[in-house]
Amino acid sequence: MSSLSSNLAPMSNRRRSQRVLLRMPIAVIASGPDKKMLRENTHTLVVNAHGALINLDLPVRVGQVVILQNPETGEEQSCRVVRINPVRDRKTEVGIEFLKPAPNFWRVSFPPADWAPKSPEIGADNF
Repeated sequence: MSSLSSNLAPMSNRRRSQRVLLRMPIAVIASGPDKKMLRENTHTLVVNAHGALINLDLPVRVGQVVILQNPETGEEQSCRVVRINPVRDRKTEVGIEFLKPAPNFWRVSFPPADWAPKSPEIGADNF
């Protein structure tokens, strides 16, 4: 019988890439109910190499394609809405994923897939 390291989750529970808490300004461009293109300046909550979690006022639906724009670089990426969670103050938490891989869109370095945070225990004898 082989043993797995305790920091490795079953494949069905593992994420494709590490998440990073990052508040970064972005613009979201989406087609409204009347097919008119709408734009909202917002920010990210969490990013990863495959997408992000953002706050949004614009009404969107799961499966809808939106354009994400990095206002600092002007770079744009097409994304699909994959999750919608209502939150307070009319804002919605929206999970989006890139249609094509864009690991450099956020301009951050992500931890390797096998990275696990270590939390050293602090005891009274450490002071």
